[in-house]
Amino acid sequence: MQRRRLITHSCSLLAAALLTASPALWAATVGQKAPEFTAKDTAGKTVNLSDFKGKTVVLEWVNPNCPYVKKHYGASNMQSTQKDAVDKGVVWLAINSTETGHSDYMAPAALQKWMGEQKALATHTLMDESGKIGQQYAARTTPHMYIINAQGNLVYAGGIDSIASARADDIKTATNYVKQSLGETLAGKPISMANTRPYGCSVKYKS
Repeated sequence: MQRRRLITHSCSLLAAALLTASPALWAATVGQKAPEFTAKDTAGKTVNLSDFKGKTVVLEWVNPNCPYVKKHYGASNMQSTQKDAVDKGVVWLAINSTETGHSDYMAPAALQKWMGEQKALATHTLMDESGKIGQQYAARTTPHMYIINAQGNLVYAGGIDSIASARADDIKTATNYVKQSLGETLAGKPISMANTRPYGCSVKYKS
């Protein structure tokens, strides 16, 4: 009887640990349905992932103060990638998961202004100060890129390209994984590099 009680107690503790574990434990996985989310964009509009049912969606984690983000925006590589996507009817959602107490945090109006100055072509720029969306997707870096196909499945997760550096000169010789993967998924082909290593600054999550 005592042994049974101990086993029951251990199982209860394990269940409690799983329920209270970091949301990253339940994070999105390539090949599975992309988790639904809701957020407000920098203009104050409520945006749901489900609003874009039947469309291909790109998620881009962004932090304007990150040197790696500056690399891709400063060289217009991110904007070029965005244009390539939206011209094909793809929805592009830029997401900022920086917590409000961090020095990198930008209020919605400031972030909207920055995106405008960069001539970014994101469909929406979303605020995720709580970090809930970032943790759902296990976003680790800025940038960290994801592609959701028209069936709602996550088909790509990783870096924007193949050279993990903050040097703009490396862009011209790198393979742009986002453009490559978008081309494949829109053509109905398997993704040749469905998981790659993201690189950049760490996402400044709320502690």
